Amino acid sequence: MDLILVHIGVNSSHNSAPMMLNRLFLTALTLSSLEATSAFVARPHLSSTSVSLHGKKDSSDEVVQQQAFSAGSFIEFEEKKRIHVGKSDAVEHKSSGGARYNVIDSEGKKFNIADKSVRYSMSCPNSPGQANKLYEEFISAQDTPMKSLQESLDVSPELLEMAWEEATEELDGQAHADLTPSSFVELVHAHAASAMEKYLTWKLLQSDMAHVFFKEIKSHGRIVAFRAKPRKAVDNAKDMFCRNQDNEDNELCFV
Repeated sequence: MDLILVHIGVNSSHNSAPMMLNRLFLTALTLSSLEATSAFVARPHLSSTSVSLHGKKDSSDEVVQQQAFSAGSFIEFEEKKRIHVGKSDAVEHKSSGGARYNVIDSEGKKFNIADKSVRYSMSCPNSPGQANKLYEEFISAQDTPMKSLQESLDVSPELLEMAWEEATEELDGQAHADLTPSSFVELVHAHAASAMEKYLTWKLLQSDMAHVFFKEIKSHGRIVAFRAKPRKAVDNAKDMFCRNQDNEDNELCFV
């Protein structure tokens, strides 16, 4: 299907932005349904014997290896309740078939982690120059403040609420509206998301402000998509959010 995409900036007027968002929503939603488990998580690399998500014995009692992210991937992972970013140096499988990774974090420290510890993954570009640039941006983005996330992505509280409204209005009485970071960027800005835009959007949609409108959807323990909440739930969540003194000056409370 050929589609005409129109850029939506944060400075769009309140009257015109919903109309343009409406044109883009169905396209973004279709894309999100196809990529909900892989749009912003690097596609796992399979060995010749890997055919299952979990290490199990098949009918011949042979261990089937868990799918694994390829060596060289950039990953965000959790270790002893601390969040790190780093590079996957090597992948190995336990006798049970479960995947484990040797990882070197941004400070040069080495870790050996289970697959369940990986929170987010992105593929490493083939070009060394592009790979180094992306990795440095990935490291810098790890602790990006909420305000900086909004500015980097050009997503205001008003635009976030408008995106939620499109999701709920278009699918009223139908299937849930699940958006991935990739399809969210497509919806609000009408362009394909870069690797860093996907990561930053993934972080933004986990914020307290975004939780007013969306809830997280997980697959195999990892957050892969964000589902639009019903209007009543949003009204209640927004009221609670704005009652919090820390949020009293947030733009969302004046939208």
